[in-house]
Amino acid sequence: MKTVLITGCSSGYGLETARHFHAQGWDVIATMRTPREEILPATDRLRVLALDVTKPQSIAAALEASGPIDVLVNNAGIGMFGAFEATPMSVVRSLFETNTFGVMAMTQAVLPQFRARRSGVIVNVTSSATLAPMPLVAAYTASKTAIEGFTGSLAHELEGFGIRVKLVEPGYGPSTRFTQNVQTPIEAAIPEAYASYAHSILAAFGQPTAVTMERDVAEVVWRAANDASARLRYPAGPDAVALAHVS
Repeated sequence: MKTVLITGCSSGYGLETARHFHAQGWDVIATMRTPREEILPATDRLRVLALDVTKPQSIAAALEASGPIDVLVNNAGIGMFGAFEATPMSVVRSLFETNTFGVMAMTQAVLPQFRARRSGVIVNVTSSATLAPMPLVAAYTASKTAIEGFTGSLAHELEGFGIRVKLVEPGYGPSTRFTQNVQTPIEAAIPEAYASYAHSILAAFGQPTAVTMERDVAEVVWRAANDASARLRYPAGPDAVALAHVS
């Protein structure tokens, strides 16, 4: 029986991905900054562990408690919507600490065991914002695009060790907590000079032609984790799939 460790399982894509892998018969290690065991099935095949991907000591403790794993899903992330001009650099840095450096740190931490066994899969969850330019998410897109480049390069250097590296690119998920982990209120992120433009963008977001649901992402993460081919990118959700075909 295989074991998957998934980061960012307190809600949204991570929570649904943990449920999906468990339903498929895997052992699941669901991690989150503040553990909430009640949101997942009570079973001996699923453990909830505390993990803050921005803290090396937390990463080390979580991996020690996990024991050997077969798949790492780097899902933990925070969102940001607003004009870049009004985005404090402290917020930009916090985005990169979780969305970029946290993914890199988790990946680096599991590589010794994967390399020693000459097997393992790393699935990095990014965003469809990397597939086509989108307004008012410049800093967020930058943090996710960095992982796209990182993952593509890493896939080449790990191939010889039998380690597969994958990218899952979810579309727009209005039912997720995209911006709730960022402390900048949207009013502060949209200066008056950008208000008219931002209003038109928000109106378009309010009437999407297609959206991504949590289940869409969970199923694609599962497929990517079990795909033995050299395929790198997996758009998730009908809107992301459409963007991938355009790009």
